[in-house]
Amino acid sequence: MSHAPRGDAANTVSTPMRGPGPCPSQKLSGGSGRPPTAVVTGASSGIGAAVAHRLSAEGWRLVLNGRDTARLRDVAVRTRASHFPADLNVPGIEQRLTRFALDQSGSVDLLVAGAGVGWAGDFVNMPPSALTEVIETDLLATLRLVQQVVPHMVEQGRGRIVLIGSVAGVVGVRGEAVYSAAKAAVNTFGDALRYELRGTGVGLSHVVPGVVDTPFFERRGAAYPRSRPRPVPPERVADAVWTAVSRGKDEIYVPGWLRLPARVHGAAPAVFRRLASVFG
Repeated sequence: MSHAPRGDAANTVSTPMRGPGPCPSQKLSGGSGRPPTAVVTGASSGIGAAVAHRLSAEGWRLVLNGRDTARLRDVAVRTRASHFPADLNVPGIEQRLTRFALDQSGSVDLLVAGAGVGWAGDFVNMPPSALTEVIETDLLATLRLVQQVVPHMVEQGRGRIVLIGSVAGVVGVRGEAVYSAAKAAVNTFGDALRYELRGTGVGLSHVVPGVVDTPFFERRGAAYPRSRPRPVPPERVADAVWTAVSRGKDEIYVPGWLRLPARVHGAAPAVFRRLASVFG
C-alpha cells in the first residue's frame, strides 16, 4: 500500500500567507540575499523527499542525505540539490556530512532530521541487530548530527532544527516498542535542547506524524494493518515542516487531531491505557 511520493506532488501545495517584515528565508539567511541552506536526511524517499520538494519550491538551497544512492540522486536532480549518499550509522559520517554542507554553501540554516527505520513485531522476538539499527538510526544518528550542526548555527546567530518524530513516541504503539522508545527519546531530547538554545537565535521544532503513506511499512517488515486512521500523504508532513520553519512552531501534529490522544495520554494515562487496550 505504501509508495514513494511523486516528484511533482510537493510542488503543487500552496504557500502560507506572509505578513509584513522579513520572510522566513530572509531571516534564516541573515538578510544576505542568498538562499538559505537546508540539510535534509532520509531524503531518498517518503517524508524526506517530500520535504526536499517543498523547500525547493520555496527557494531553498538543499543538501540531501539518504542511503539509497539512486533514489537520492533522482530527488536531488528534481530539486536542484547537492546530495551526500551515506549511512548515518557509519562512525564519523555526521562530521563529513556537516563539512560537505558547509563547503557547498558556507552555512547550514536548517536541519530536517528525517532519517529513520522501524521494526514491527513483539519485542521478545526482535533480533538484536534490528534493535541496534532502530536505536542507532532513529536516535543516536540524529543526536550526533544535531551536535555537529548546532554550534555552526549558534555561531551565526540563526537557524532551526526540525526533528521528525512519531505519535508512537508520544503514546507508545503495540508491536513497535523499540521504535516508540527511540522516538520518545527524540521528543524529550528536543524539549531539553530547546531550553539550551533559548536566546541563541536557533529554534527547534518537533513534527509528530501519525501513519504516513511511505515505504516505511514495507521496510519495517509488516504492512499497516488497519483501515483507520488512514495514512496521510508525505506531502502533509512536508507542509507541517514548512509551517514549523516559516512560523517558528515548537510542535506540530500531523494530522492535527492526534494532539487529542496525546493530551489524554498525558493528563489521564490510566484512561488512555484502558481505551488503548480496547481500540489499540
